[in-house]
Amino acid sequence: MPTMMSHIAVPLAIRLGLRDSEMPRRLLLLAMFCSILPDFDVVAFRLGIPYESQWGHRGFTHSFFFAALLGLMVSAFSQRLGTHPLLVFVVIFLSTASHALLDAATNGGLGCALFWPFTEQRYFLPWTPIAVSPIGIKNFLSERGAVVLLSEFYWVWLPAMMMGLFFYAMGVLRLKMGAAANKPSAASDSTT
Repeated sequence: MPTMMSHIAVPLAIRLGLRDSEMPRRLLLLAMFCSILPDFDVVAFRLGIPYESQWGHRGFTHSFFFAALLGLMVSAFSQRLGTHPLLVFVVIFLSTASHALLDAATNGGLGCALFWPFTEQRYFLPWTPIAVSPIGIKNFLSERGAVVLLSEFYWVWLPAMMMGLFFYAMGVLRLKMGAAANKPSAASDSTT
């Protein structure tokens, strides 16, 4: 799995591509939380639940079904979040589902139950460039942790920020084109 720090790259990139009115701060903070929420399943280790169980690490919380269910639940609070329910659903779904996809792009672990509850099979993506993070702070504060952070910089942060900046530029272009379309032409000014 990538570190919790890197899972938040996706909601931050989404935020870059939206205006403040579309993705208020509350929604951003909630999306950041939802992007790390699937890893709360590590408590299963302490409860004696086997890793390979559907209730274990990278099990049901790492599924698209879980991401969609969470998106639906949170979208019920869209008024309190100050934006449209569909946008809340999409942002929360993408932030949560990205967690599973990033984990499925790592080079270790058992894979992710992406299609739970329809199957408990664990999947990796065909390409797994992200160095898997060791579980536990003690294990992370090592040479292995430095390798993981560098890997995440290249394979998570750079692509996420490039995508965010692309969507930001598209939003700026959209606003400029909208302003130009609403601006009266010189010919229409002279006729009045």
